[in-house]
Amino acid sequence: MCLVGRGSKFSSEVNLTSSTATNPNESQTERQRRSVRARLTDSGPTGSTVLWRITRLTFDYRWHFLLSILFAAITAVMSLFIPKLLGNGVDQAFTLFNDGAHTRSEIETLLRTTALLVMAVAALRGTTGFAQMFLGETLSQRVSNHLRLLYFDKLQVLSFSFHDRVHTGQLMSRGLSDIEGVRMFVQSGLVQVVRVSVMIIAAGVFMASIDWQLALLSLGFVPFMVYRSARLRLQLRTTWRKIQDALGDLTTTMQENLAGIRVVRAFSAQKYEEAKFDVTAKEVVELRMDAARAYARGGGSISFAFLIAWAVVLWVGGEKVIDGQLTVGELTEFFLYLALLRFPVRMILMMVNSTARASSAGGRIFEILDIPSEIADSAVARPLKVSEGVVRFDDVSFSYGDAPALQGISFEARPDHTIGIVGAPGSGKSSITNLIPRFYDPTTGSVSIDGTDLKDATVLSVRQAIGLVEQDPFLFDGSIRDNIRYGDVNASDETVIVAAKIAQIHDFIAGLPEGYDTELGERGVGLSGGQRQRVAIARTLVTNSPILVLDDSTSSVDAGTDARIRSALKKMTEGQTTIIIAHRISSLLHADEILVLDNGRIAERGTHDELLAMGGHYNQLWELQRGHGSEVLD
Repeated sequence: MCLVGRGSKFSSEVNLTSSTATNPNESQTERQRRSVRARLTDSGPTGSTVLWRITRLTFDYRWHFLLSILFAAITAVMSLFIPKLLGNGVDQAFTLFNDGAHTRSEIETLLRTTALLVMAVAALRGTTGFAQMFLGETLSQRVSNHLRLLYFDKLQVLSFSFHDRVHTGQLMSRGLSDIEGVRMFVQSGLVQVVRVSVMIIAAGVFMASIDWQLALLSLGFVPFMVYRSARLRLQLRTTWRKIQDALGDLTTTMQENLAGIRVVRAFSAQKYEEAKFDVTAKEVVELRMDAARAYARGGGSISFAFLIAWAVVLWVGGEKVIDGQLTVGELTEFFLYLALLRFPVRMILMMVNSTARASSAGGRIFEILDIPSEIADSAVARPLKVSEGVVRFDDVSFSYGDAPALQGISFEARPDHTIGIVGAPGSGKSSITNLIPRFYDPTTGSVSIDGTDLKDATVLSVRQAIGLVEQDPFLFDGSIRDNIRYGDVNASDETVIVAAKIAQIHDFIAGLPEGYDTELGERGVGLSGGQRQRVAIARTLVTNSPILVLDDSTSSVDAGTDARIRSALKKMTEGQTTIIIAHRISSLLHADEILVLDNGRIAERGTHDELLAMGGHYNQLWELQRGHGSEVLD
């Protein structure tokens, strides 16, 4: 029972998506979604491949990329001038002071000149640093936007079977937080690597030129730093992968809660939803804390090694100054170079973190981009040319995974010969609807239009030829006019009004204060179920498609309105191929042929009178609906 899930067993139940064990009480849909998440997680590209693919995306903006790298290198070089200027200034000041032949004013002039040179170099460094940061941010935004568009476009072409299996929240998480992880890598990882490399290499060379022994002692922490960074990257990549999966679950929980907020309130399940969200939110926090601890441990150990190097330089370098092997200015310069290395060392940790996040985040994105769509144009596909509009099912069988939905379906729909389809829930009616616009491909058999197998036609041309009204229509947040015009964005206002009149919704719209400009709200929340269906019918009629498929499109309207819609449609759809799927038999009385489905098969077929004479399934449905069963069936 659901109520048990709100108690002590709640924690184990809400983590089913992340578990690898099989729960006998888990629904098939949840098991499919969990298996898809596991498969996507385990089958993605390697970290190095992901980083290379992200880098290749930056080549599309090569001038931004090259200029940002150039300014990063110049900024690094400018930084290296400062220790040299200060070291030389200290030595010259000491020389003048010890010489005794120079006045205080001359020494002050020298120090002032050195200070002005340092400020000039610092100002130039600040300018190039600003240019590098601005170009790096611009590059990262363009790359992330490009990747976001690729990702969104891919979601538009992936098959319905993919969307049936994968949580919307997981897809939203990949399109938002994961792409942000890639953006941060481009901005703070890919561009900064040039600046960090130049500073470390050049500073090491300058330090060695001052005193190679002291340089070896002070840079001895570098191998340790490289080792710790490599381990940290591997650890963080795994952690960030878990974080992003958990964020996907969190997004799913929020999305489902908001979409079903009326159900939540109706069943007073707020506490249950809060607890469910809290479990996933805590998982995200714990994983982020793991990443923070790993990052802090890496940073702490490297900082400790860095301070040890300072102590060694102070000890050994001080003795060399006393022995006359180094000047005070050279030791000062050496210290400043070592201090300068602190920035790139800290940046390495940030780069490791951003690289680890990008390799896991980018991997999750490329997993989706690399999935071949099950419904795609073949190499020989050509645009469908509709001449007559004859839709033919030839011995079609279809399954959702391992669950059979249709078996041996054969029929032909042609202009001025309306096909009606009726059957109990789960008998396969909507499966036929999904096969006609090629949302899915049949397991066996073929679906053709005017003799052309839909697999041999381009997907776009097939769907442009078909006007589909679904049982549960989706309306967008916008005006009624925009929702009806969604079928044809160039449709005139007159066309919109004519379609609304046929759908028996014009009078209602005209009575609204803002008429066709009335805003509907999310999912058309401002309309009743029947009104949403009629707006959806109008939207489809605007397309003027040669083939019209109505999937129980008037189930939420009253019988009188249904009859008026059917009458208007019959006049308008003369010369069109029409397929009507309905629970209510009265909606099919004018059909030229009615198919009665039972367990995915055609149990009976014929006209209304012929089917009544058979005394079978159809007659039983008719008798039920003539009595008091129609309310139940509808």
